Amino acid sequence: MAVGELLLSAVFQMLVPAGCFGCFKIQNTVNFNGKMRSSIKDITGRFDRLCNQRIHLGLQLTPGGTSSTTTAQRRTPTSSVSIERAVFGRQQDKAKMLEMVLTDTSSDHSNLAVIPIVGMAGVGKTTLAREVYNDRAIEDSKFDVKAWVCVSDDFDVLNISRALLESITFASCDLKALNEVQVQIKRAVDGKKLLLVLDDVWNEDYCLWEDLKAPFLAAAPNSKIIVTTRHAHVASTMEPIQQYNLQCLSDEDCWSLFMMHAFVGQDITAQQISDLFREKVVGKCGGLPLAAKTLGGLLRSKRHDEWDEILNSNILDLPQQNGILSVLRLSYHYLPSQLKRCFAYCAIFPKDYEFGQNELVFLWIAEGVIQQYSENNKQPEKWGRECFRGLVSRSIFQQSCVDSSKFVMHDLVHDLTQLVSGDTIFRLEEVNKPSRRFERVRHYSYNQGWCDGKNKFEVIGNAQLAQLRTFLQISTIGATTYITNMFLSELLPKFKKLRVLSLKGYYITQLPISFDTMRSLRYLNLEGSSIKSLPESTSLLLNLQILILRDCYCLIKLPSKMGNLLQLRHLDIKGANSLKGMPPGMKELKCLQTLSNFIVGKGKVSTLTDLKNLNFLGGELCISGLENVDRTWEASEAMLCEKQNLEALSLQWGSQFDNSRNKDGEELVLGMLKPCTNIKKLAIEGYGGKKFPSWIGDTSFFSKMEVLKLENCENCTSLPSLGLLSSLKHLTIKGLMKLKSMGAEVYGEDCSKPFQSLEILCFENLPEWEYWDTKLEENGIVAGFSSLRELSMVTQFSKCKAAGTY
Repeated sequence: MAVGELLLSAVFQMLVPAGCFGCFKIQNTVNFNGKMRSSIKDITGRFDRLCNQRIHLGLQLTPGGTSSTTTAQRRTPTSSVSIERAVFGRQQDKAKMLEMVLTDTSSDHSNLAVIPIVGMAGVGKTTLAREVYNDRAIEDSKFDVKAWVCVSDDFDVLNISRALLESITFASCDLKALNEVQVQIKRAVDGKKLLLVLDDVWNEDYCLWEDLKAPFLAAAPNSKIIVTTRHAHVASTMEPIQQYNLQCLSDEDCWSLFMMHAFVGQDITAQQISDLFREKVVGKCGGLPLAAKTLGGLLRSKRHDEWDEILNSNILDLPQQNGILSVLRLSYHYLPSQLKRCFAYCAIFPKDYEFGQNELVFLWIAEGVIQQYSENNKQPEKWGRECFRGLVSRSIFQQSCVDSSKFVMHDLVHDLTQLVSGDTIFRLEEVNKPSRRFERVRHYSYNQGWCDGKNKFEVIGNAQLAQLRTFLQISTIGATTYITNMFLSELLPKFKKLRVLSLKGYYITQLPISFDTMRSLRYLNLEGSSIKSLPESTSLLLNLQILILRDCYCLIKLPSKMGNLLQLRHLDIKGANSLKGMPPGMKELKCLQTLSNFIVGKGKVSTLTDLKNLNFLGGELCISGLENVDRTWEASEAMLCEKQNLEALSLQWGSQFDNSRNKDGEELVLGMLKPCTNIKKLAIEGYGGKKFPSWIGDTSFFSKMEVLKLENCENCTSLPSLGLLSSLKHLTIKGLMKLKSMGAEVYGEDCSKPFQSLEILCFENLPEWEYWDTKLEENGIVAGFSSLRELSMVTQFSKCKAAGTY
């Protein structure tokens, strides 16, 4: 019997109660009419197709139960007994942890203080906790009660409480009720100084945590609980006094740990080991103690001629690496389903690749990895950022040591992404991998070369190219490179189902294709290319959501029918300085959230009024070419004050040497471009008016403003009242050629403590500046600029006389 028939039979039996068949006078068979037979055939056919799709996608049936964690995925319980012959590279970590454990907590906390150790899988959290727990200083500090429990994945309050009671009393506990167990715990710890270790905690439920710790609140002051967890959210649930983030080992310490396990009992000197071998080992382990120990133990049992083969392989592919695999897979197992999809897609990046939050979130959105949740009306960008932060908090993404705005995955975590993504993601570097299959490849990425041609992209075959959803170039060279016209004209049109296309950084002056055949495209990235214009067929990409043209310095125009791209959410043209205006129809792009630059041009182009309906604009917005505003009332139509998602605004006028400019009109325009109250950064550049509008210093309106820059406003003779901007941290005054005096008007009326939050103050190119009133004293003490830590004066200030002292 077909799968569909079996399923239908089961459904029919559930829907028709026993004994009802007689009502239909049915004995062995049911006589359906022709229409019903046809319907049944269609349904069973659909069931069969679904079953085949399940097999094709590699989906597996999992048994039900309270937890689907398999035995292989569960972590072996830990104990407080030391199993390490030596611990490398944790002396400073141990000293800091001991200080946190032994230091008396303030009276603001309860008697019980929590100290979480947070870090990725295999980094040595348990080892550090064990080292602290068994240290002589802990013994000497007279903790009356010590207990260690490995919690792992199942946060059952009764079972954990019973285990804690047994650890405290060194006696078995057969009590079945939580109340009875916790009463015994309270008696055992009442008035005693307590040290507990809860190892490998996953629970994020605040109520369960409160239930667990309830009996321990009877302990003496300065009692401590050390918690090890991979998840920062778990730590924050427990109201810690201070979270300790455990980092990977240094290369030197990682190598020492490997040597101890790989060459135990052997007399091996450093001179006998090549630098290349050491480099491979350290790179494979990536600072994880668990990887160093496991790899050392594996190589110790292998012949030397097998070592290179092992070191050149994926560590998770090795049959004896179940210890690492189970530890890492547990992190994946406990991800919410949405985060699992997000994590698996990250296999498209190469190892050690540093990525930004928006870069990855945009890819998730374009590929449909991030779904819009209509029940809570959450935008996919917001949901994507939450997913990203979720992976950061779980130690799956780690902040780059080079660039704090970037993130990276540990090599072993990257191996795990490849494992869970299966055959759907293909990186060009894997082309020679013997077991590589191409039938299911949907996402393709490669490292950019100096000159990439057709042959580079045909390795997976034309049939697979037609099924691709992602064609992602990873820029690793950092310079302009070349791609052949053969690829652009012959291969690109074959990507009929493509959603993501990146040709970032290539020297491309034009795209010799039409987008007629690529209408599924949602993401197009030409950042840093030499393109002069986009094909007019770009306006046919009705599904396009993300268009990145950043630093396309040769770009002189956008497609004339941009207004057709109704799904466009992000348009990044920052650095595309050759653009002279926005095409007509920008007002139709009502989904737009990112618009890095809106250029006011001349002629038949979009005007400031087109900004009126773009109410979802957020992040940073620059409005340039404001000298081209013909009708001043258009500025009020921009309705910037209603764009509540904006955080940074830059208003730019052109050259001051343009005699055709209406300087009086510019004062009206700036007065009407008042932004929303959420603005944090404001820059005004090239403004030609003689004075600034009063809204710039409106303390009731701009309480969140942190950065203000007034640059090259050559006709301004005075500054607005800025002293009461309570959040202002950075103020730059530059190129105000006619500014002569900075008096009390800058600080505001009745302002006794101006610029209380200001940290950086910069003056530059103020040739006429003569006077700065700094007589701001209260009871003989200067009250202003109390937070100032950096003062920069790059100007001809020989005329300047400061009244007052600091």
